[in-house]
Amino acid sequence: MARPKATAPLASPDEIEQQFYEALQRGDIERLMAVWSDDEEISCVHPGGPRVVGAGAIRSAFESIFANGAVNARPEKVRRLQTLSCAVHSVLEQILIMTPEGPQAAWVVATNVYLKTAQGWRLVSHHASPGSPREVQEIVEAASVLH
Repeated sequence: MARPKATAPLASPDEIEQQFYEALQRGDIERLMAVWSDDEEISCVHPGGPRVVGAGAIRSAFESIFANGAVNARPEKVRRLQTLSCAVHSVLEQILIMTPEGPQAAWVVATNVYLKTAQGWRLVSHHASPGSPREVQEIVEAASVLH
């Protein structure tokens, strides 16, 4: 199954991340799959779910999610580590869920890994775990002093 390509090489991991979250918010499977690398070892883990490997399996997992509508996920408190060809983003995602009582916020802690390819930066791994409101208030900083 051929996957759509982004129209132009993306200049930064931040741009690919923005496209990823916009695709989630719109429930746009084609746009979402366009941010992923062509590598067959790409992987995705949704909160409480198994590891999904490969473009076909990742597409199926997101199609199942989008069958219930778009995902109102917004990246918050992004922490970035980047080299010339790899970037790792630790993201606190705020998910707005409509309930009978009104909108409720849920929190997900995610790690997005990007590689720089001939087609520009591409997502190679998205790993998300359940979070809590505590993550919003706390940012744990590692000590920078070696003993």
